Amino acid sequence: MAAAVGTDPLTLADLLRVASTPGFDRWQEQIRRTGGCSDPIHLSGSTVTRDRRTGDVLYSYSTAGEPGGRLRVACGNRRASRCPSCAWTYAGDTYHLIRAGIIGDERKDIPATVRDHPRVFATLTAPSFGPVHNRPSSGSCRCGAQHPEQDPVLGTALDPGRYDYAGAVLWNNHAGQLWQRFTIYLRREIAARAGITQVALKESCRVSFGKVAEFQKRGAVHFHAVVRLDGPDGPDTAPPSWASVGLLDDAIRAAAGRVAVTLPAAGDFPARTLTWGTQIDVQPIGGLGHEELTEQAVASYVAKYATKAAETTGTADRRIGELAELDKLTLPPHTRRLIEACWALDGAYPDRMLARWSHMLGFRGHFSTKSRQYSTTLGALRQTRADYRAAQERRERGLPDPDDSEEGSTLVIAHWTYAGHGHTPGESWLAASIACDIKTNRDTAREALADLTEDLEGAR
Repeated sequence: MAAAVGTDPLTLADLLRVASTPGFDRWQEQIRRTGGCSDPIHLSGSTVTRDRRTGDVLYSYSTAGEPGGRLRVACGNRRASRCPSCAWTYAGDTYHLIRAGIIGDERKDIPATVRDHPRVFATLTAPSFGPVHNRPSSGSCRCGAQHPEQDPVLGTALDPGRYDYAGAVLWNNHAGQLWQRFTIYLRREIAARAGITQVALKESCRVSFGKVAEFQKRGAVHFHAVVRLDGPDGPDTAPPSWASVGLLDDAIRAAAGRVAVTLPAAGDFPARTLTWGTQIDVQPIGGLGHEELTEQAVASYVAKYATKAAETTGTADRRIGELAELDKLTLPPHTRRLIEACWALDGAYPDRMLARWSHMLGFRGHFSTKSRQYSTTLGALRQTRADYRAAQERRERGLPDPDDSEEGSTLVIAHWTYAGHGHTPGESWLAASIACDIKTNRDTAREALADLTEDLEGAR
């Protein structure tokens, strides 16, 4: 409790109440099992496992004996601003998903031979909507200042009166459509460079990708993607002999340059054409001469941004119900203007739901997506983890393993109802402390493993 010094009196009083409540140890155990989740889901109910043949009860459980009569389970939110613990799990899943698509993983049905397929790490950005404060290689911004790395003015408009806020939020709003058209043009550009038709391309080569969206400080979203060329049946088949990193690089740049989404005039807003920005970066992944961009580095980078949204701009992390709510929020002026632009455009583009997505500065797409044949799925990774935990619990309870017993030998009858979510102020402080302990232990274990690996390599 010494760490609670400095906590506000109300939180401290609630913390003491929680710590002195009967069942506190069990409450702590529940929170540890969630990984220190900051907004757990509360469930009430029971489950009974019976022997189907004899009707004997093999195991029974009820939340009636739990603290508050509830079982707390992790919320599963991917956003680090909402729940750092669950976001860490999501980032880990994304890392393994992306990494498997780069180097292969037999446990995830991706052969190691994908490492020999042409693979690049591509970044597609938004165009300019007006000059912003930045840190150019010359050292001086257009405003004449040399901004430190954490300067809050970075990314904000040099002249807010002339900045195209409407164009910025409309671009964010259509970013998913721009990506979709890019993938269409990419296949066409690959076929053209291979000297074959698009029909022939489908019969000889498949384009696979895994991507993540990232917000720049100026409030514009951009995409990082691992793009890979496979054979016609996906990662299990070798790409054709003409497939190369150089061809893929050229095709990506050409495809991005062709993409355009035209918006007709609406209300007081003129027609405009949305395109990708000119800053397109394509880097080979690993391989001879490219060791600096390793497979692990790419997977870690993608996983890092899979748990973020628009927090780097200082925006709200929840939907804004009405424009008047902005007065209750502490927002950077640049971010507030982007949100206000969403609301101003909402009536002119009713099908785009700009006001609904104003907290995301207009962006309404998924932050992490992949093509079907790129790698495994997040659902499959979650199921593997669930199966592992279920097997652990069966062993602890002495229940038969379904794989080693007759089919349908047990019957599980369960009844669950939603009973709320979240923590009281004191519980929230304690959960954060538990999450911190878990992270510290995890980091210590990782450092120990790294030291051991280094020692083993040095001994060879």
